[in-house]
Amino acid sequence: MLDGYGAVLVLRAAGTSLVLDTAGRVPRVLHWGADLGPLDAAAADALRESGGPAVLNNSPDIPRTFSLWPTEFEGWAGTPAQEGHAAGSATTPRPATEAVRHRVDAAGGGTVEIDLADEITALRSTMTIALDRFGVLSVDVTMMRDASLASDGAAVPYTLDALRVLLPVPERAVDILDFTGKWCRERAPQRGPLFFGSHVRRARRGKPGHDAPFLVVAGTEDLGFGRGEAWATHLAWSGDAEYVVERLTEGAGALSATIGVGEGLRPGEIALADGDRYVAPTALFVWSDAGLDGLADRLHRRLRARPSHPRSPRPLTLNSWEAVYFDHDLTRLTALVERAARVGVERVVLDDGWFHGRRDDNAGLGDWVVDRAVWPDGLSPLVDLVRSHGMQFGIWFEPEMVNLDSDLARAHPDWVLGPRQQLGATARSQYVLDLTRPDAYEHVLDQISAIVDEYAVDYIKWDHNRDLSEAVSGFVGVDRPAVHEQTLALYRMLDTLRARHPHLEIETCSGGGGRVDLGILDRTDRVWASDCNDPVERLQIERWTRMLLPPELIGSHLGAERSHTTSRRTDLSFRLTVALTAHAGIEWDLQEASDAELDLITRWGALYRELRGLLHSGRVVNADLADDATVLSGIVAADGSRAVYTWARLATSAPGQSGRVRFPGLDQDAVYTVRVRDELGVASRHQSADPSWVTAALTPDGVSLPGAVLAVAGVPLPTLNPQQAMLLDLVRTA
Repeated sequence: MLDGYGAVLVLRAAGTSLVLDTAGRVPRVLHWGADLGPLDAAAADALRESGGPAVLNNSPDIPRTFSLWPTEFEGWAGTPAQEGHAAGSATTPRPATEAVRHRVDAAGGGTVEIDLADEITALRSTMTIALDRFGVLSVDVTMMRDASLASDGAAVPYTLDALRVLLPVPERAVDILDFTGKWCRERAPQRGPLFFGSHVRRARRGKPGHDAPFLVVAGTEDLGFGRGEAWATHLAWSGDAEYVVERLTEGAGALSATIGVGEGLRPGEIALADGDRYVAPTALFVWSDAGLDGLADRLHRRLRARPSHPRSPRPLTLNSWEAVYFDHDLTRLTALVERAARVGVERVVLDDGWFHGRRDDNAGLGDWVVDRAVWPDGLSPLVDLVRSHGMQFGIWFEPEMVNLDSDLARAHPDWVLGPRQQLGATARSQYVLDLTRPDAYEHVLDQISAIVDEYAVDYIKWDHNRDLSEAVSGFVGVDRPAVHEQTLALYRMLDTLRARHPHLEIETCSGGGGRVDLGILDRTDRVWASDCNDPVERLQIERWTRMLLPPELIGSHLGAERSHTTSRRTDLSFRLTVALTAHAGIEWDLQEASDAELDLITRWGALYRELRGLLHSGRVVNADLADDATVLSGIVAADGSRAVYTWARLATSAPGQSGRVRFPGLDQDAVYTVRVRDELGVASRHQSADPSWVTAALTPDGVSLPGAVLAVAGVPLPTLNPQQAMLLDLVRTA
């Protein structure tokens, strides 16, 4: 008996629901969005009967269907779920349901599993649709070639060109929001109308890239941080990807448009012979009627519920890169560590430059052994010093890369990923190491593991500084596309290291923020959001990174007065405030700091330790402001008892004052004591005097204000000078 086959199936959780009709050849989505409540038989039948569109002129003579596996067979002329062929044939997939399994979870949500078989392509597939208790929908698809399905035995392998998960969205989704960017300006939002046709974003860099779509959103016209309806998708995958938002004139079944995602497959990359299997990356879908912050809240709660999510307080971290670069001198590093201990640092990370032949970025990658010319006694003197201060020790690797000027490349030139005929151009003087080769994989894994063992390493910063261009492997005797297998090898290596060293934490970095996705986050504990420590850029980068990731997973460092990446100069108080509200750290040569500056950084470290329990567990909120030169963002405790907000100005603008600004996320029926936390310095004003309530909030006891005033009416805020920020601490008192 097929559990659920032919029925209308419902998954409900956290104010959202997914309703599927399983009566057709392939199940279709009747509803995805606001919770419809429990559906009785009459309501389910009504939803099913009203789910069929009209038969249009000059159209197929039956109503078009938009199923969970849309094909031309259903009359769908848009982007299909599946593309591929068997030596030019089997190009018209016609999957049909064989079984449906439905389970509802007591805590909310549940799972629907659908088994499909296709005689034309000789493929058996299972689609697993799960709604978690936070309202996040995940879709996993597994596909296997089964020659017994085809009359010709399917002697020719089936080349899979694309496999996408596509869901319909209603006509009120009229805008598209996604992201672009570049090195040091990642996750820059871009928004426009959802026109007829296809909005397609492809990541074809062998990783998501600095310009990754990241999270693609279809939303209502009024969509903002705290308002409007949104339907979003993300691919939990660290290789190539394709995102699609599409609107055809005939609609998508009874709905208006589609949103979907899938792995970006290169020609011939997935060729399935009899018994071969393809496992697609997890596609995530999120709906919210509480704007973009509502999307983020669902995703953050999902991540925080993982067994692997970091539970210990996120340590204040110092990274050596912008302090010393390649100048690995023990005397200099000793002075840096001593100052780090003075200001309250809890973890020290030795960045690039410690390994064999690495005096600049032209050599050494692949030779993961300590350079005895620089470290004659190994790293032990530094590690022992770090640990003598009660701090953890971390170290930098770039395991997926290789310089031709390395012992590894000289001994194994065939381990370089690229065409056997001739390699293409270097990037950052390096190539990619072919980790699909078992010998190369084991060599790198063993070298990393040996360093972790020898020095009891607590933490790895795992970098990846170039795109995978012409990513083909000649390991099997011919050049075959290798992004898919390279990504799986990366995952396998990370999983193996974690299994060998259960205490180890890993930060993912890719030239900064070039590989930020929930596939890599299943195996790592922190993201380096950008190589840019300029707080003006960083504030926006992190604000949008928090659309997907909660603050405790985002590394944010105090940099030098003059930014390494932009040459902009900013006040220490501004730099400290911006770096406070994520996983805070330092990337500055503290030997350049005066005693007064070191005292201020010490107070900042103490404030971070005071607030991190809230910062790393609360709900992220953002105010919708008319003046885009200003930012009000906050983190509100899960129980509403406390909140911290950052009020910042990035540039000058026409308004002389803010007007009444509403604080999102607060309880309008509560009363709050508001204090301006000025331990980090007083923000420079572009005014003669503050609003009177702010003057009161600057006193040790703060000012008491009703939630209705703060959250509904709003309060005027100081007019700050550009590149200034202030921190407001709110405690619920009634």
